[in-house]
Amino acid sequence: MTITNEKLMQITVEAAEDKKAMNIVALDLRGVSLVADYFVICHGNSDTQVQAIVTEIRKRAHDEGTTIKGIEGMDSGRWVLMDLGDVVVHVFHRDEREYYNIERLWSDAKVVEKV
Repeated sequence: MTITNEKLMQITVEAAEDKKAMNIVALDLRGVSLVADYFVICHGNSDTQVQAIVTEIRKRAHDEGTTIKGIEGMDSGRWVLMDLGDVVVHVFHRDEREYYNIERLWSDAKVVEKV
């Protein structure tokens, strides 16, 4: 059973919330970019929290039958990029999120959810 990209985005947001991720933002990139349909961006306050957020998202995505195409940056826990196909998740350490400010780079995208 496959789930919609919108449902997958919602699952990732809920998983991040459950691990107390901060400033969760989901961007709708449809019509803006061919990279993905959604970006989910959030941050944790420590490397350990970043890794816990990613682990929870991975678990929930797997439970829904979603194939995780790749995870980069898990070892350092500073900026972890998760490729779930048409949903791409960025989990930052607080300091890196402020520095890279990728929401600004994708300012043409519609904010779907902000927690």
